[in-house]
Amino acid sequence: MVKKRSNLYRKEKIYGFLFILPPVIGFLLFTLYPALYSVYGSFTDWNGLGQMNFIGLDNYKTLFTDNFFYTSMYNTFFLMIGIPIGLLLSLLLALGLNRKIPGTTAFRVIYYVPVISSLAAISILWQWAYNGDYGLVNQFLGLFGIKGPNWLANTATVKPAIILMTIWKGLGFSMLLYLAALQSVSRTYYEAAELDGASGFSMFRHITWPMVKPVTFFLVVTNIIGGSQIFTEINIMTPTGGPEYSSATVVFYIWQKAFENLQMGYASAMAVILGLFIFIVTLIQFKMNERSSFDMD
Repeated sequence: MVKKRSNLYRKEKIYGFLFILPPVIGFLLFTLYPALYSVYGSFTDWNGLGQMNFIGLDNYKTLFTDNFFYTSMYNTFFLMIGIPIGLLLSLLLALGLNRKIPGTTAFRVIYYVPVISSLAAISILWQWAYNGDYGLVNQFLGLFGIKGPNWLANTATVKPAIILMTIWKGLGFSMLLYLAALQSVSRTYYEAAELDGASGFSMFRHITWPMVKPVTFFLVVTNIIGGSQIFTEINIMTPTGGPEYSSATVVFYIWQKAFENLQMGYASAMAVILGLFIFIVTLIQFKMNERSSFDMD
């Protein structure tokens, strides 16, 4: 009986190992190996096709004296201004759609359509809307007697224009997660608070916000990771990096160095720096979340 049971446990372990083997192999082949290869490539002079010549830290020395790298990093950080704005608008929309009023289902669908739409198609659409001559945005401003600029060809307006587009694109996803969190809150908490004479702001602060805080943490982390890697919108809407390189992000600059200038080793060095930045910011977010959770307890 004991031998039979031990054979059963052994078979279960083998089957369990076989089930997890495909994702493990996928991680090793398509994530870990390329990452380690990129780290090694950052120490070489390599055009992506020929021989990799080891040059030590030369790429990193050049990187920290590269003004275009600093400009692209600044642009990347600037575009992240849209993250808190988008989260705030998403929460407000979720609070509104959480009420039992007619038409909420239709509005949920409308707000979520951009999320499932092609990013390339949306970028082309907004590129047309921002056109200085016949764009929809300037046509709308013209109704009020305002002459709009050529949004994507102006250093003062290109970044706000892209921020507005990214907020619009991600609004539905964040709203849906907030809405799911709000609908999971038991109504009895609010009824008890009303009996105690709590104001609407007090109920939001002590009931609603703690309940949606895990969703906010998830959205902040994923949006920072996604915002650090923004590329498609920039490549389509401002294919040259914008006027005076004012819209180029760090991933856009990495792509230019790797595939236009064939400086794959130098691009790998930038990718390593970007990866470290994302890792450090994510780690800080997790630590801050753990501390705030501890304070709430």
